[in-house]
Amino acid sequence: MLAGPHATTPTPHPALGIDHGEARIGIAATDDFGILAHPVETIPCASADPIGRIATLVEIRGIRTLVVGLPLRMDGSEGDSARRVRAFAEKLRERLPATPLVFIDESFTTTSAAAKLHEAGRNARRQKAVIDQAAAVEILNSWMGA
Repeated sequence: MLAGPHATTPTPHPALGIDHGEARIGIAATDDFGILAHPVETIPCASADPIGRIATLVEIRGIRTLVVGLPLRMDGSEGDSARRVRAFAEKLRERLPATPLVFIDESFTTTSAAAKLHEAGRNARRQKAVIDQAAAVEILNSWMGA
């Protein structure tokens, strides 16, 4: 690392946002500057290897940070869903040890994503894959605003 006026700080971008669910995992990414987050894809858990697919996306996109939504209860405590997400994240850490992984409270991200899709004239209930990606975008937006 350089020192002095020309020193550069490693950037956390591009980052990959992960909205983990039992059936599907929504994926979003930031641009190289962390200005915008955009939907990438939805990984079906039953018919795909989510860890392998995320590892491929990290490599292809040059991802520097994994941002995983952590479902907290209203009082801030963790329940079964949070434990499942942490177990999934541990598998990601084992597969991608050089990529920093951070958790962010994902409370209300799906609700917010559904509302935004509705405002855009899309029926979120009929587009579960889209809402998972939109929730991952919300996770990244929350992280970038933190």
